[in-house]
Amino acid sequence: MSTTPEPGVVPEHLRIRYQGDPVMMTVDGEHFRVRARAGEPGAYDFDWLSGPDGYGFGVGTSGGSAMGLTEMEEAIRDFLAQVDPATGYIED
Repeated sequence: MSTTPEPGVVPEHLRIRYQGDPVMMTVDGEHFRVRARAGEPGAYDFDWLSGPDGYGFGVGTSGGSAMGLTEMEEAIRDFLAQVDPATGYIED
């Protein structure tokens, strides 16, 4: 086995772990997968499935409280408000 690092391959011990099933949401016509990070209460990753490949964002709640669907939808809308409709990316 080679000890040379491979670009794009994250070692197993550094991979992000998730708990429970992902929540699939459509907000304003855009599709997202929301996953709760295991061992990190209140930490969520939002994958923008209908946006640019690999694009998304993370959110952490204060005090590690769980997010409800309404809070998830609000976080997605806040994110989408930052995206330039012409480019599909967050404006500089």
